[in-house]
Amino acid sequence: MAKIAFILLCHKDPDAIIHQAEMLTAMGDCMAIHFDARARPEDFARIRQALADNPNVTFARKRIRCGWGEWSLVQATLHALEAAVDRFPRATHFYMLSGDCMAIKSARYAHGFLDNHDADFIESFDYFESDWIKTGMKEERLIYRHFFNERTQPRRFYTSYRLQQRLGLTRQIPSDIQVQIGSQWWCLRRRTIEAILELTRKRRDVMRFFRTTWIPDETFFQTLVRHLIPEAEIETRTLTFLMFTDYGMPVTFYNDHYDLLLSQDYLFARKISGEALELKERLGALYADDQAAFQISNEGRNLFSFLTGRGRIGRRFASRFWEAESTLGRERELMIVICKKWHVAKRLLERIRQATNVPGIEYLFNEDDTYLPDLGGIQANVAKRTRHRRALMRMLFDYYETDRLIVCMDPGEIDLLQDFCGDRSITKLLEVQCNFSDDYLIGHAMRVGLAGEQTPQDTLQRLLPTIRSDMTFESDRIRDEAFENHYIMRESDSRDHQVTMLTRFLDISPEKAQVITETDHLFAD
Repeated sequence: MAKIAFILLCHKDPDAIIHQAEMLTAMGDCMAIHFDARARPEDFARIRQALADNPNVTFARKRIRCGWGEWSLVQATLHALEAAVDRFPRATHFYMLSGDCMAIKSARYAHGFLDNHDADFIESFDYFESDWIKTGMKEERLIYRHFFNERTQPRRFYTSYRLQQRLGLTRQIPSDIQVQIGSQWWCLRRRTIEAILELTRKRRDVMRFFRTTWIPDETFFQTLVRHLIPEAEIETRTLTFLMFTDYGMPVTFYNDHYDLLLSQDYLFARKISGEALELKERLGALYADDQAAFQISNEGRNLFSFLTGRGRIGRRFASRFWEAESTLGRERELMIVICKKWHVAKRLLERIRQATNVPGIEYLFNEDDTYLPDLGGIQANVAKRTRHRRALMRMLFDYYETDRLIVCMDPGEIDLLQDFCGDRSITKLLEVQCNFSDDYLIGHAMRVGLAGEQTPQDTLQRLLPTIRSDMTFESDRIRDEAFENHYIMRESDSRDHQVTMLTRFLDISPEKAQVITETDHLFAD
């Protein structure tokens, strides 16, 4: 059976560390602690005294002063690993933790999971090919030597960096390793850890290289695991659930996140608020509960993006300078069918095409696989279409040799609606408002990843009002824009009213509009 040696790097809150160590070791696991040498000596003395009689706790033989982005974080981890390997010969897995982490599954579940997965769990993506680094230094982290901390010594950091640039003092990456990058929260098997420690003793060139790279805790273990272990034995993921805001800051979990955390496909989570005392108490009790069962829905990240995104109103794509004076054409007429139920809009569009012969295109700004003619690559994917939306639309008018064109859009695309309605062309909007049953909303939540097959029913019921409110919010936002030529056709409207809206929107006879509204099961799910 799996036996975990937790590697805990910490620097504050001795009471929480003591509690965490006692909780995790009570179930037969063990822990090696590195307490930052920058921290108060009396705090470390308190931790040592409290855990002195616990045979499943050991301490790194050497404490060092740690700084964000420095080699010191890797060195502290290596000191703790060496102590754990020597002290706990029966440990099968080594799990990296911080003082802000807590278990979100029981010990029994965690041990069973590791027994069933003979692999190393670590994010390790190709350093140069992946987009793991979004902004800032990339190649420069590796090819230049970094002796100073950017946060605490910014002037020295950038002076040294620019001097090396000016003098061309670059260096080579060790020829036999391929640098990887990923999260520092990993879980590795014993033989992997022993292989890494052996390499640190033999490969002085590799150690010299990483000691002066910038932020090596994101590359050191990630690279060495790939170098030493066959790819088939590596799971490129972390077992610690963590999320980041749009600003790159870690999301903090509080008391009301208990149910959400338990339903994620992870063993631990970070970071738990120091004030979330109830959450910590419940998670601590959970770890010791051998009877606990878990329904994994794994919708946490999608749900967070959805809920935080509801409060942000703004343009996702700024105007391009080369399109500042562009227009679809004064004589052209763009008709936009807006509907949250895409299948309803597609059904309606097909009937409109049959009745009017006006070219129509489905959700071209929402679905990559929407059929579009070859327009030289500008139609390749949703991101490219959205960036060059006016140019794309002009090319579509030219391709179909028409002055009238119909497209479908989701009501959430307010920035696109603003852009097209601000054009010199004639733009008309037909907003098709459908009824949303609870079953439909639940299905919608599952389709977009806000819920899964195993999401508890009470969680779904709490989520439904938010999703329904979000759909109402999107419609209200469109109405608040007071767009000219904005028509609304509701599922609940009378047939006569629907005919009137279609007549005005399409500029067709009532008889043709009547034919369209008589489409079988137009609003059916």
